[in-house]
Amino acid sequence: MDAKSDSAGKCPVMHGSVTETGTSNTAWWPKALNLDILHQHDTKSNPLGEDFDYREELKKLDVAALKADLHALMTDSQDWWPADYGHYGGLMIRLAWHSAGSYRLADGRGGGGTGNIRFAPLNSWPDNVSLDKARRLLWPVKKKYGNAISWADLIILAGNVAYESMGLKTFGFSFGRQDIWHPEKDVYWGAEKEWLAPSDERYGDVANPATMENPLAAVQMGLIYVNPEGVNGKPDPLKTAQQVRETFARMAMNDEETAALAAGGHTVGKCHGNGDAATLGSEPEAADFADQGLGWSNPNLQGKAANAITSGIEGAWTTNPTVFDMGYFELLFGYEWELARSPAGAQQWQPVGIKEEHMPVDASDPSVRRMPIMTDADMAMKMDPTYRAICEKFMADPEYFRDTFARAWFKLTHRDLGPQVRYVGPEAPKEVLIWQDPVPAGETNYDIGGLKSAIAASGLSVSELVSTAWDSARTYRQSDMRGGANGARIRLAPQKDWEGNEPARLAKVLAVLEPLAAKFGASVADTIVLAGNVGIEMAADAAGFDLSVPFAPGRGDATDEMTDAASFAPLEPIHDGFRNWVKKDYVVSPEELMLDRAQLMGLTGPEMTVLLGGLRVLGTNHGGTKHGVFTDQEGVLSNDFFIHLTDMAYTWKPTGKNTYDICDRKTGAKVFTATRADLVFGSNSILRAYAEVYAQDDAFDRFVNDFVAAWVKVMNADRFDLQA
Repeated sequence: MDAKSDSAGKCPVMHGSVTETGTSNTAWWPKALNLDILHQHDTKSNPLGEDFDYREELKKLDVAALKADLHALMTDSQDWWPADYGHYGGLMIRLAWHSAGSYRLADGRGGGGTGNIRFAPLNSWPDNVSLDKARRLLWPVKKKYGNAISWADLIILAGNVAYESMGLKTFGFSFGRQDIWHPEKDVYWGAEKEWLAPSDERYGDVANPATMENPLAAVQMGLIYVNPEGVNGKPDPLKTAQQVRETFARMAMNDEETAALAAGGHTVGKCHGNGDAATLGSEPEAADFADQGLGWSNPNLQGKAANAITSGIEGAWTTNPTVFDMGYFELLFGYEWELARSPAGAQQWQPVGIKEEHMPVDASDPSVRRMPIMTDADMAMKMDPTYRAICEKFMADPEYFRDTFARAWFKLTHRDLGPQVRYVGPEAPKEVLIWQDPVPAGETNYDIGGLKSAIAASGLSVSELVSTAWDSARTYRQSDMRGGANGARIRLAPQKDWEGNEPARLAKVLAVLEPLAAKFGASVADTIVLAGNVGIEMAADAAGFDLSVPFAPGRGDATDEMTDAASFAPLEPIHDGFRNWVKKDYVVSPEELMLDRAQLMGLTGPEMTVLLGGLRVLGTNHGGTKHGVFTDQEGVLSNDFFIHLTDMAYTWKPTGKNTYDICDRKTGAKVFTATRADLVFGSNSILRAYAEVYAQDDAFDRFVNDFVAAWVKVMNADRFDLQA
């Protein structure tokens, strides 16, 4: 009776739907493989519907009118959030910068290409204090132009317009970023359990920045780049310089680009720390309903921009914070600097004996002069020998500095937009840049049938043909649209020497395919993909299935001169569950590694499942291992992997950390061997449900058709010319 009485008085609605509680599957079974990242941006979360075509909507956009409205916005100060010096340029630049600056080269994730700064955790990072105000200031513009402009594009464009309004000739701008509508679950931002935890937690040795955990780039949880007060908040410009160098390299910037960004970014705007940071309200995700999505409420703002608090550092870097000029260098190198404290208690640098006319005015009261500041990272530009030499070069040639910064800003804000073929709009630059991974257009008018026949008669095996095509295409990352089969960079350094590409086998196959490509006038890139298709068709024919794998010609061949070899190093596979290979034993399990790769390739759960099952029976395992080859007809396209995986005639016995024997239940005899990347499709309830679909007696046709569709998707993932 007591139990009934207790339950009767409880709320009848299930709790825990907003936050993860003990009632969630993940909380109950934390070690279970979570497939959510494969389906995180399902069309059900998109209010615009699956038929919405952003690139078509862009054609309706009046770009000139939009830019005019943004220019007007820069100086149309709002009482509810006053602008520094009556100009929102610094705030809009910071919004664009912090949106784009989360990009990291290691996995291509982060960046401004999806408008993800609208959602947690980025919208509530300590380094993003008050950027919620910047986006709210942009709302009237977004409201006016509606779906013709995405938030992702508008945020970056606002930064561009801000620089233009302050006197910089920008390098250009491309539209084409498409918004997501749900927080990203696929981005690992670090293992820390608190914001701004000491950076030691993500380094093997904090004194050696190269030991930072991959794929991370920022030095602390909740920061975009480095701690502006110094390593772990301890000022030391030379140590900070080392962190700056490593962090910006992991964000795809060299020393010159880094110095240009530091100088150009701090030529305008100011830092905010005029008050007690402890008085600020909660971040947006924790704010009260009445705050309506705005965080960090400041009870002491009193309508004055000068009273704002963000980083805690207080002051402008230059004499004229709303003008893009050489003022950053003039102050940084024109004075000696000493450590001081901001009103918020942050450590910052201030000039010794500065002339009054060199002091910037107060952000709210132009009749008052204020002390300029530098962060520890700014002082690194002066004290690190390499950065100092670059800055001296900029000072000697202001136009060179302007051009270098404009290009670096363009790279920062467009790095994750993909290759130039994806650029849209009247200001998209025509110059081809090496970091865009350029690929020349390929031929389409050649004898495809004749080339296919020649490949089939070449003596290369199904495994060799399919494995080479797969290795060429699997590098594609939907995170930043890099990699893929187009360009045939698998034949160039560094890819031709990657262990995961089996250099000896690759060289053998290329020695056959390259002469055939030349003979028929096709690109090597097309020929490699076509060879994979031929291998699948041969395997289907062996199964008695008449199959023609769809093929779209037109890939081009990149050259060494078109390839920034160093920037391709992060694309090197250190694992490939689809070919049942891991380079070494990692903390992360093989099935989690496979899931991560599948998500980067843009695969769904069913696509990941059918591809792996098909590749196993085709004999594409790295090194020719037999793990997961659940068939006695290797090289024949069949659904045998799924049939044997789900067959209760077997038992499964671990033989090592990542290996298993599949034994006959009655006799105990070993029949097959497997890895975790195989057996997860039988042990995980969701993946098993997919596997059972392909194991049914009526499943063969579905299996073949689904396998081919997923294969073609992978082969064409980087064919943006087909998607335009």
